[in-house]
Amino acid sequence: MSGTAANLLFVCSRNRLRSPTAEAVLNSVDRVTAISAGTNNDAETPLSGDLILWADSIYVMETGHRKKITQKFGPLLKDKPVRNLAIPDNYTFMDPDLVAIIKSRFPEYFA
Repeated sequence: MSGTAANLLFVCSRNRLRSPTAEAVLNSVDRVTAISAGTNNDAETPLSGDLILWADSIYVMETGHRKKITQKFGPLLKDKPVRNLAIPDNYTFMDPDLVAIIKSRFPEYFA
């Protein structure tokens, strides 16, 4: 994907720890714009159809997030890859272990 700009959307439940960390880590990469959102109503930034439409790729932290997105925004996902990063909810914001896991899931940017 080098040379091509990418809009990446990261989704967790409350948009407080995992997805904001992924947003910060990926925004450090040239030609990547990352935004994070949450599936819960009390999320810092609730997931919206506009964000789904904006994203080139969507990354969820857990299988349950993919299910919620598909149920609520199914028609908008037609041409959008939704990938599960399989990152459990046991990290703090910018936890060094969490940052390392996120970087390991994106070898194309952090080789």
